[in-house]
Amino acid sequence: MDVMGDMATLFETGRFVQSSGPGGTGDETEAADEAAEEVRRRLAAEAGDVEAKSVLGSMLLRRGDLDGAEPHLRAATAAGDRAAANNLGVLLHQRGYADEAAGWWRIAAVAGSAAAAHALGRHFRERGDEPAAEYWLRQSAEQGHVLGAYALADLLEHRGDTAAERWMRMAAERGHREAAYRLARALDRRAARETGGDGEQRSAADEAEQWYRQAAARGHRRAALHLGAILERRGELKEAGRWYLTSAKDGEARAACALGFLLRDAGDTESAAVWWLRAAQDGDGNAANALGALHAERGEHQTAERWYRAAMDAGDDNGAYNLGLLCAAQGRTQQAEQWYRRAAYAGHREAANALAILLLQSGDRTGAEPWFSKAAEAGSVDAAFNLGILYAGRGADEEALRWYERAASAGHAEAALQVGMARLRDGDEQEAERHLRCAAGAGSAEAAYRLAALLDARRPPEPAHELGEPAHEKTECEEWYERAAGQGHRRAQVRVGMLAAARGDVVEAARWYRAAAEAGSRNGAFNLGLLLAREGSEPEAALWWTRAADAGHGRAALRLALVCARRGELSEGQRWADRAVTLGPTEVARRAARLRDALREELSA
Repeated sequence: MDVMGDMATLFETGRFVQSSGPGGTGDETEAADEAAEEVRRRLAAEAGDVEAKSVLGSMLLRRGDLDGAEPHLRAATAAGDRAAANNLGVLLHQRGYADEAAGWWRIAAVAGSAAAAHALGRHFRERGDEPAAEYWLRQSAEQGHVLGAYALADLLEHRGDTAAERWMRMAAERGHREAAYRLARALDRRAARETGGDGEQRSAADEAEQWYRQAAARGHRRAALHLGAILERRGELKEAGRWYLTSAKDGEARAACALGFLLRDAGDTESAAVWWLRAAQDGDGNAANALGALHAERGEHQTAERWYRAAMDAGDDNGAYNLGLLCAAQGRTQQAEQWYRRAAYAGHREAANALAILLLQSGDRTGAEPWFSKAAEAGSVDAAFNLGILYAGRGADEEALRWYERAASAGHAEAALQVGMARLRDGDEQEAERHLRCAAGAGSAEAAYRLAALLDARRPPEPAHELGEPAHEKTECEEWYERAAGQGHRRAQVRVGMLAAARGDVVEAARWYRAAAEAGSRNGAFNLGLLLAREGSEPEAALWWTRAADAGHGRAALRLALVCARRGELSEGQRWADRAVTLGPTEVARRAARLRDALREELSA
């Protein structure tokens, strides 16, 4: 049992509070004092002092001298000492005589011993007699016995009785660290499911943190782990690290793993690896995966594979998924598929999505679809988006849109773009704008461009500026064009260049046109040519027009035909005019045809 003796009675003897004297160390003084106390108690016991027999018996019991303790405890018990009856029960329980022990505990409990009531309650619970256990544990708890309160709370919590929290709180308030930890866990769960508002959630979460802190301060390693996690989420990384370290040193593998991630994020990869190794050796699969990833980044594939396998052995399905990624990166497609399948069958949603992509790449669309569905139903945002692509490829637009919307609602930028474009096609500009803003805000350059175009189409024409009017103020659509252009979107770059040219900012316009042209935009190359020609650099302009015409730009071909005509290069001009007729559009083709006919007549004259 956890408690030997009625602690209130034993504390009254004074033998638990001894100060060390100046003549030796605290341990030596305490041992000497205890020896002296034992001699004094033994002499008093031999003289018939009942209290001395009880205390002497408890001293010998604590030392493990059961044979020496038993006669003294029996003598004190026979004289009616309840502490001796309790301790006699403890002694008999240690000898394996549980029923006889329960008899003496009952005597002591009836006489008012809270410790004996606690021991008797635990005895009945071990035998499955919960009503009797509850009765005696309640007797103990109501007398203020900490272990009795905790044991009663544990029994009631097992039944789902809400009264458990009251007794768990009582034990926690009186210093029981496991009670403090379990009370914190209960408050944590309440905060997670609380629907009454942020205030109630915050209150439960704050109280949970206080109890975690109390339990951790008393050496509870799991409480230290949870406290570290709370502080890390709040951004208090230094204190979080201290609690992780405390917990990890006490043997908590999850804390060692979390400390490793904290160190890695701080740039100390070597120290992180030390803690991950410690956690992985203690069976933490997450730490084994982290070590695998670390070695994979260094190109040490065999070592990485060994740690991923260790993660699997620890029951972490991420190990199989990571092995699949490792094999796929090395071009070992068959092995990658095997590992993805293993993780996917175990319920790993991202492995199911990766497996579906692998099957799709090998041409097995039929085999890919069920895995995409399984991953998407399990919550994989990427799988939902991929299902949308799959259905869109079949022409099943409504089904595709359903999956795009599901992915978009979870924050998938490209899915939000697809929904926005679909709403634009349906004429629902308000919904289109909402989704395009989400996608653009999440970093989609295409969404930023399309949002800008949507806002641009609504913008009224600017009035002609007069002298003395303020400088042009940038509109929201221009800001979105610039964001897309800054992300390398070629059409946005051309549009930003056009807006700059309209403002008279030739340098800015040329910069954006050139960026678009060098990225392969034929419109960018054509507009850059126009800008250069206006600035008197027709030879360089012709180079950009040539690039644009070779990429299929009809107006650039017509411009080259005109340049060649002015230079007297009639055959070359006719060739570019022919090209412009072919490329169009209609008005360009008409003008190019007239020019081509004129050049032909000139050549035949």
